[in-house]
Amino acid sequence: MNNNIIVIDLEATCWEYDRTPPGQKTDIIEIGICELNKSTRAISGKQSIYVIPERSKISNFCTQLTGITPQLIEEKGIYFEEACEKIRDEYHPEMLTWAGFGAFDREQMMQQCDYLGIENPFSGNYLNIMHLFRNYNGLHKMMGLKRALKAMNMNFEGHHHSGADDAYNAARILREIL
Repeated sequence: MNNNIIVIDLEATCWEYDRTPPGQKTDIIEIGICELNKSTRAISGKQSIYVIPERSKISNFCTQLTGITPQLIEEKGIYFEEACEKIRDEYHPEMLTWAGFGAFDREQMMQQCDYLGIENPFSGNYLNIMHLFRNYNGLHKMMGLKRALKAMNMNFEGHHHSGADDAYNAARILREIL
């Protein structure tokens, strides 16, 4: 059994008041990713994989929220299929458990893979860190990543809504509750 869990956080195209423009669909624009070793408790391999949106455009609202600009995507972005290949090559995720804070990341990944006819690079074994956190703390309501860190007396490290930083902070929570 592999000791590593891959923790991801996605940033996706978004619009103010969730008003998706006609003809556009939510696209992943950043896959933040890192690895948590359950034995050593080390978090490694933190990176951002920027993804070219194929079904939508990055709105000003989205740029203000995530810091991701069309220029950044033009310079550093790769197509979603290439991003999936990069993840397969670097993390060998098909054998590993993967995790995210909430269900959005898993659902968006699966939806975009299905829509584009690309095999999901991740295994079927997904941990919802938000649910684990809620159960660990005996809570009835869900809370966001920043509030969850605060509840565990941890500071957020980096920039909120940066996929790599959010993945890293989610991995820190997972490390504490495992």
